[in-house]
Amino acid sequence: MERRITFDDGATTALESWGSTGPSILCIHGITSSRKSWAHLATRLALAYRVWAYDQRGHGDAARTHGPMTHERSVRDLATIVQEIGEPVEALIGHSWGGVIALLGGLQRLGERVIAIDPMVHQVQPWKEDFVDDVAADLELDPVAREREYLHRYASWGELEVAGKIHAVRDMSLESIERLGRDNQADQGGWDLRDRITDYPIPLLALLAGQDSVVTDEDKRWLDEHLGPNARIVTFDDDGHNLHRTNFDRFVEDVNAFLATS
Repeated sequence: MERRITFDDGATTALESWGSTGPSILCIHGITSSRKSWAHLATRLALAYRVWAYDQRGHGDAARTHGPMTHERSVRDLATIVQEIGEPVEALIGHSWGGVIALLGGLQRLGERVIAIDPMVHQVQPWKEDFVDDVAADLELDPVAREREYLHRYASWGELEVAGKIHAVRDMSLESIERLGRDNQADQGGWDLRDRITDYPIPLLALLAGQDSVVTDEDKRWLDEHLGPNARIVTFDDDGHNLHRTNFDRFVEDVNAFLATS
């Protein structure tokens, strides 16, 4: 099921759902992903849950909306999606930038619990070098060449994951990625959620990458010391930033175990 959603500033996006019964789970993608990137997870959860996902600004079917890209704007978008769902959301699941929005949404009780996959809680890497330049190289390819490149680069992820990646950047402009950094002052020291998520108030599962993580070792220690008793931290030692794709079965096992806790 898909439907168009209009935000309070007139921007539009697409909301998609899988499954028809059970508690609602809302998924939030990261940079250069889209709602379609959650289709693989939805196939595993759809018998027990109703899984929802939407395109964040600048991605997928919302690619032509280039801003604003502030976290505050993104959380307002999330609140609109929750309102459109029209029932309590059992869990917010977010990856990377989407993990940031899930964490901030949890603070506003937009979900009963949060699963954050390698969330960029403290942006310290050079925004242009690590994010803008990488995306620029892909966007310079013509659509056919880009699809061929993604089919090769992400072959181990599986068909649904690769299709989601292709959908995410089909109409993407580099402006959205540049604004995500600029609107959140990435060039002035980056964003930093740490003080806001100290003693996190609702159940939280943080799944961190053991390699190529956007969470520094220093910040991993900080999370371990400051997230509080509602949080459980699990590190996928042999997996990188896309751990939910590269170690899908273990990821789903951890998600199901967390959702089953009272």
